[in-house]
Amino acid sequence: MKKTALRASGLVLVLAMAAGCATTSLDEVKATADRAAADASAAASAAEAARASASRAGQAAAAAQSTADQALSAATDAQACCEANRESMERMFQKSMSK
Repeated sequence: MKKTALRASGLVLVLAMAAGCATTSLDEVKATADRAAADASAAASAAEAARASASRAGQAAAAAQSTADQALSAATDAQACCEANRESMERMFQKSMSK
């Protein structure tokens, strides 16, 4: 009887230790999964912030291109006006020289 009780208590001790290890392992796995989920959430948040920033940069670039196009148009108009004035002054000079 003493031998059976000793074996039974040894078996209970081994089972308790195995259950304790399994619980610790399960807790570790759960903690690792929770950290991975938190990391994934942080990465998704960072990606969304980067997307929003890229979108704002694209809008700023489009606005800058529009401004540059307007400046080019104004410069072209000013050059055309300058050429017309130069030609008009040349004609007036030619007329005054021919008299």
